[in-house]
Amino acid sequence: MKYKRILLKLSGEGLMGNKSFGLDEAMLNEIAREIKLVHEAGVQIALVIGGGNIFRGLSGAAGGMDRVRADHMGMLATVINSLAMQDALQRAGVPARVVSGVVMPTICEPYVQPRVKKKLEEGSVIIFAAGTGNPFFTTDTGAALRAAEMGCEAIFKATQVDGVYSADPKKDKNAVRFEKVSYDEVLLKNLKVMDASAIALARDNNISIVVFSMHGEKALYRALAGEGAFTVITNAEQEK
Repeated sequence: MKYKRILLKLSGEGLMGNKSFGLDEAMLNEIAREIKLVHEAGVQIALVIGGGNIFRGLSGAAGGMDRVRADHMGMLATVINSLAMQDALQRAGVPARVVSGVVMPTICEPYVQPRVKKKLEEGSVIIFAAGTGNPFFTTDTGAALRAAEMGCEAIFKATQVDGVYSADPKKDKNAVRFEKVSYDEVLLKNLKVMDASAIALARDNNISIVVFSMHGEKALYRALAGEGAFTVITNAEQEK
């Protein structure tokens, strides 16, 4: 395995399976099995899950809601997803803890960086819920922040396609997939892999971003082993 400590970023929509809303138990179990393979290979794993399968703050704000309140609701959606993922991991035999950027001690642990990092080093999968704990920040930015705080070597961003393309491959048949691309090029070309704040934070902390498709058997394991199709986002100097 190229990386020994990673942060896996999942979308909330990735937990829906074939449903149009909410959580699919079979999909949760499948993702838990994928994580277990990597965990058993000795990789330390942190996890951030979006909340778009339940509620998305930006959508609520676009509909007229107060943006701060809408974002708080989105944070709660990520807590629901995190608890569900914790349950699936524990049933699969993987030690997992949910820590929240918003204090809710009767539901999950508060985020205290030294304590959480120690648990990660001891072998627990750490699931970061509620983003940064602040409105106006996406879970992508939360993932980059937690990856930096935990000393992760890479962020693995699971998507519906096998990497970063020059255009949407579902709409443009001439779209080209990049094998490697720099953070600055992602920002300059507005490639929409993650939001700009997340890309800049990863760049400034030299955290590689690996964009891959979670579909397929052993998808995460194979990407970590350098197999299959994916895109690596790094600093320009690292590309050489």
